[in-house]
Amino acid sequence: MTDPAPTGPSAAGTSTGPVVVGFDGSPESLTATDWAAREAQRRGLPLEVLEAWPWPKRDVVGSDQTYHRALAHLADRESALSALVPGVPVSSAPVSADPVEALEAASHRAALLVLGSRGLGTLRGFLVGSVSQEVLRRSACPVVLVRAHQDEPDGTVTVGIDLAHPAEHVLAFAFQAAALRSAPLRVIHVWSPPAGSEYMSYGAIGGLEGELSSVEWASLAEALDPLRTRHPEVEVTAELVRGKPAVELVDAAATARLLVIGRRLRHLPLRHHHLGPVAHAAIHHVHCPVAVVPYG
Repeated sequence: MTDPAPTGPSAAGTSTGPVVVGFDGSPESLTATDWAAREAQRRGLPLEVLEAWPWPKRDVVGSDQTYHRALAHLADRESALSALVPGVPVSSAPVSADPVEALEAASHRAALLVLGSRGLGTLRGFLVGSVSQEVLRRSACPVVLVRAHQDEPDGTVTVGIDLAHPAEHVLAFAFQAAALRSAPLRVIHVWSPPAGSEYMSYGAIGGLEGELSSVEWASLAEALDPLRTRHPEVEVTAELVRGKPAVELVDAAATARLLVIGRRLRHLPLRHHHLGPVAHAAIHHVHCPVAVVPYG
């Protein structure tokens, strides 16, 4: 008997909820809405295009025209997406609210939240706006960050996990993403020997690393076995990599079509929520779409 699939917002959002995508008319949001539409089609879910903007007072000169122009752009985007993914229910909603607050609220009823990001080039990484970073920190469901002007490339779905923390929700999302794309899945666990081992003799270090890696391999196999059974159609490659997780996962994502990472839920006031070093590195330096899955 296989283990039950993870459920609840930290597993994959609300499984019957829509795919929600933020839209503001920018090039990055156009790319994000196209990606979200195709993902909704893969998942058999409705698509909701959300434009959040604290509208100005309507009696300010020019504000009425701006308001109606924004509504027209939103309606045009809804029509274009309906044509892109026939059969997928597509709706759009203007929300008179702060974008972060509106998107965070949507994350509690969504299966997936999709946001756009502007690219700055290879050397400088990517500029992730304050809205995107805040939503990533606070979202109750998985969030996918999509780069401007970039389609999802071919390649593997790559997932990085930390066996020191519960990984089932992150792995479940990654297995599902790979299955929906008929893509191979690459599972990477980055580890390092305990502090102080660098002062041991070479022979002792080699023996210690051998013992530790055996334990890590066993833990990795135990985490993967239930999902391998649940998704026999997914070709899985597991890797144990010694190094720094942020560096190794950014490098691994160079050949990925989607990178999946986890974000540990912290039961603290919102102002104290933060992204860990792995998520921070991924959203700034990985070219492919990045899915950040809350867990814990």
